[in-house]
Amino acid sequence: MAFLQEKFLLFCLVTFSGFLLRVSSRGAVYRPPTIERLTDRFPRIPFTQGMSTLFGTSNVHLKNNGSYADIILDKTSGSGLVSKNKYYHGFFSASIKLPTGFTSGVVLAFYMSNANLFPHNHDEIDFELLGFAKRRQWVLQTNMYGNGSVKTGREEKVYLWFDPTQQFHQYTILWNKHHIVFLVDNIPVREVIYNQAVSSVYPSKPMSLYATIWDASEWATSGGKYPVNYKYAPFVASLADLEIVGCSMQKMNSSNSASECSKSATLSSLDPVDGEEYASLSKQQMVGLNWVRSKHMYYSYCKDTTRYKVMPAECSVQ
Repeated sequence: MAFLQEKFLLFCLVTFSGFLLRVSSRGAVYRPPTIERLTDRFPRIPFTQGMSTLFGTSNVHLKNNGSYADIILDKTSGSGLVSKNKYYHGFFSASIKLPTGFTSGVVLAFYMSNANLFPHNHDEIDFELLGFAKRRQWVLQTNMYGNGSVKTGREEKVYLWFDPTQQFHQYTILWNKHHIVFLVDNIPVREVIYNQAVSSVYPSKPMSLYATIWDASEWATSGGKYPVNYKYAPFVASLADLEIVGCSMQKMNSSNSASECSKSATLSSLDPVDGEEYASLSKQQMVGLNWVRSKHMYYSYCKDTTRYKVMPAECSVQ
């Protein structure tokens, strides 16, 4: 009997130690608050309808009639997709499952940009998922550039409250004249509110939507300290649940005015997120945003006094 009790106690100790190891390797894991699901308001479309191959054609695999897409990084190439249209304002979302294993130096980017059209004053709204460095988990970085403000990075970094390699999770960008909201599983992780301080660097021109996977060893891993190890390749990211709803500027040219997207004040406005319900975060969404920033955020450019002797103007009003 004593022997069985000892075995049971040993089993409990091993199990509890394993639990602590999992928690300590990923940091504390908190239960997210309940949030309204904005992604349920907009239709999902096949990748074949909304996006085209950007690069790495042999490493882009479309599945289930285009409802799913795998983008792959291996020794030969990374790969990526780009939206068929350009958009001014809108709601842009995809579910993503990240590569497993040792992924240091691997970056999965889900973002909007117009750098191809405006190389000297481009806009950009970024989700960047940064792969493992040693035993640490994937990190989520958000960033924003406006009118070529690339010399002033506006990065923020958070640890995710789930393992992004085991299941699909939704990453969403809401962009309108009021604010830019980054959401993960419909929970806001960052809000950039339009105001006078940020107006000069607020994205203001139509952009394409991109999803790419690539080797970012030079900057994503302490300046190349932990580069991509292709022994663990291929690195496969899976995408699903694509939602692209915005003011399409398919035939845009430099003379197009963004005001064309909001000719109507009704719910049928050409800008699908121009309505009052999208002008600010709800109380529930604010609870979610505060939860993320208090529990999971570990870097903000507005707190980086080593990097910035004089903080960007918008930091003083955040």
